[in-house]
Parts: sequence; C-alpha cells; structure tokens
Amino acid sequence: MAGALFADLPTGRRREVASAVAHYIAGVLDREAMVAIVESLCEAASFAPGDRVKTLRSSKHGIVVRLAPDGRIIWRPDGTRIELIALPESLLREAH
Repeated sequence: MAGALFADLPTGRRREVASAVAHYIAGVLDREAMVAIVESLCEAASFAPGDRVKTLRSSKHGIVVRLAPDGRIIWRPDGTRIELIALPESLLREAH
C-alpha cells in the first residue's frame, strides 16, 4: 500500500518509505519516528554547497562541496578527503 501511495517518489526513496512503514507495522519503530522518516523522504531534493547531507540509510554523512551542471551532487563524506557523486534523490539533508 505504501508503494502505491508514494508512487511519485524516486525508486530509492519509495523503497525507504515502504521499509519505514513496514518497521512501524512490525513494532520496531514508533509512530513519531516513522512519520519523521517519511516526511524527510518526501522533501524535495534541493541542495547547496555547504549543506550537511546523509545517505538514505544514514550509513554515510558529509557535506555538499558543489553541484555539477547536470544536477548531480558532489559531496565529501566526514573524515575523508575523497569526493563522491550522487543524485539528489539519493541524499537527505541533515538537521543541524
């Protein structure tokens, strides 16, 4: 059902929404946590250099270095000097 309700989201974000809802139904997540996850995944993916970001599963955190002309995000994970390239819909803005 969650997949149908959020069909307009990019595939990765839709998968994470379905996972959050399933975890809520299974009793692993409380309602507030599930709602916060779903709301953050539904936000428009708009970033600027200096923004703090994290991957959809929160496995990496970092900072946006610059935006590529084609719309991709060049970002640097915390604790590294390497730069990664990501699509905007594959990152979430971190709360300050």
